[in-house]
Amino acid sequence: QVQLVESGGGLVQPGGSLRLSCVASGFPFSTYAMSWHRQAPGKERELVAKITGAGGGRNYADSVKGRFTISRDNAKNTVYLQMNSLKPEDTAVYYCVAGILYRTYDYWGQGTQVAVSL
Repeated sequence: QVQLVESGGGLVQPGGSLRLSCVASGFPFSTYAMSWHRQAPGKERELVAKITGAGGGRNYADSVKGRFTISRDNAKNTVYLQMNSLKPEDTAVYYCVAGILYRTYDYWGQGTQVAVSL
């Protein structure tokens, strides 16, 4: 069955960095677009970044451009989110998502908590 397992979340101080990882199984990973979404307490879930199956196309939310980088290793069935210059407003549960099309979000992971605080 399809599994998306996120890791790498935690507590970090403002200005710090974290790298999230998501290991996928149960579907042809390299043919799926992958994305990271987040949901902060009391807020709607939002798209943070996404990447095409081959990794050649990427998009970012305006709020994270220049600070976050999405990448993937198709040999390892893994997608990453490198987060630098973290801000308190980046605090949220981060979800790894797979989509058969670039515009769809078909499979969701369970999420990993990121907290940015002094």
